[in-house]
Amino acid sequence: MKHLRHNAIRDLVAKSAVTNQDELRRKLHRRGIEVTQATLSRDIHELRLFKGPAGYMLPNGNGGGAALDDDGGPPSVAEVLDSFGMRVQRAMNQVILRTMMGGAQPVAAALDYEQWPEVVGTIAGDDTVLVICQDAKHATEVESRLRMMLES
Repeated sequence: MKHLRHNAIRDLVAKSAVTNQDELRRKLHRRGIEVTQATLSRDIHELRLFKGPAGYMLPNGNGGGAALDDDGGPPSVAEVLDSFGMRVQRAMNQVILRTMMGGAQPVAAALDYEQWPEVVGTIAGDDTVLVICQDAKHATEVESRLRMMLES
């Protein structure tokens, strides 16, 4: 059943805009699949879906009615910051990036996907991304690079 449910979720997200879990639950119900919010939340995590400006998206960038980038990958850091980014600040070897509510996950995913050499890792909340760098020098470089993207 889990395999069928995951396939249905992938299909729904890839073919139509799904903006929240309740909408996804209703669409699954129309397909004869009953699911609780807790199970749906786990499925979203297991499928590595993230929420973008157009709704939920698959890790390969498909979904929410959004087209793939030319290279077939997810949106770039600059594109995601254009949609969600608000401000950036450095603290020692860390960079704190504030986003619109719900924007931290797609921003962190884009940073992770691009594999910036100065970035050791990211942690995303709901509206805040913590970017951990190797040292303060690299954090200053990352802050500057992100700030340029936010201001462009």
